[in-house]
Amino acid sequence: MPELRRDPITGEWVIIAGERAKRPKDFASHLPADEPEHDSTCPFCPGNEGMTPPEVLAFRHPGSERDSTGWWVRVVPNKYPALAVEGDLNKAGLGMYDWMNGVGAHEVIIESPDHDRQLAHLDARQIEDVLWAYRARYLDLKKDPRLKYILIFRNHGRVAGASLTHPHSQLVATPMVPGEVAAELAGAKRYEGYRDRCVYCDILRQETNEGSRLVGENGSFIAFEPYASKFPFETWLLPKRHCASFAAIAAEEQSDFAEVLADTLRRVDACLLDPPYNYMIHTAPCDSDDRQDFHWHLEIFPRLTIAAGFEMGTGIYINVTPPEMAAECLREASLGAAAPVEQEGVTLGDSDR
Repeated sequence: MPELRRDPITGEWVIIAGERAKRPKDFASHLPADEPEHDSTCPFCPGNEGMTPPEVLAFRHPGSERDSTGWWVRVVPNKYPALAVEGDLNKAGLGMYDWMNGVGAHEVIIESPDHDRQLAHLDARQIEDVLWAYRARYLDLKKDPRLKYILIFRNHGRVAGASLTHPHSQLVATPMVPGEVAAELAGAKRYEGYRDRCVYCDILRQETNEGSRLVGENGSFIAFEPYASKFPFETWLLPKRHCASFAAIAAEEQSDFAEVLADTLRRVDACLLDPPYNYMIHTAPCDSDDRQDFHWHLEIFPRLTIAAGFEMGTGIYINVTPPEMAAECLREASLGAAAPVEQEGVTLGDSDR
């Protein structure tokens, strides 16, 4: 019989359709075409730095010049930004409607010089450098009083919204707290208000103790399938130390974060044959680093199903793979080793000098 499960954070209900349960092989998928190691037309490939706006951050080999080859992680403004960093908000009312200028920031984090090396195929050391780039740009943009929220996210595959195949993530800073995040913050505050505990810390304890939805764990993080997962193989990475802001992560935690992210992405890649997916870091708003009712985390959503009329009309999602089954499949996935990336040193961009 189907189950209705309630998300303890947002209060939303999800249908777990166990009688329609699908394992990885049941999802129609195809292996992507082989990509070359370098693409002369790709703006993110080494040698094509002139195709992008000037870099704002780069991890480089010693002696390499800004906006030239010699980098292994590079951050540039998006050439076609969703929001523009210049200008004032100029908030106004248009009758009953609210309006303001599209002020914000939109940046691209190029994760590797290799056109064909997706994040799941990088070693944990290279992924850790990507995470340090995330943090550096977050801290720099957070200083701007116009910006209220910073979302770091990754689109993998065209179905998930990636227009370029070269491995990259994105960052968008907005002048308001987005509704999805606001709902999550409100749910966490509501839970803390009547239980006097962090809902994410409670989830961490229950998932660790119960184990049926646990995918992986190390000293600082767990990876698990949420009890009320909206999507098949939805996976969360949650730090064990209570902390509202991603930017407050300690050096040893960053290493563990990279390790668990690398392991989880390889399991998703191996289990589901390189599916399209989105991931995003949910962190506290820019002015709320010390709030006690929120706990930052990363959410991964493989794009295996399509929301249809029922989901759009009710907001109730139907998940055809119970999270307990998904966790078991991911735990049992056969993993290959990622090839290491040689790094000789680091040169930071101007914002981190």
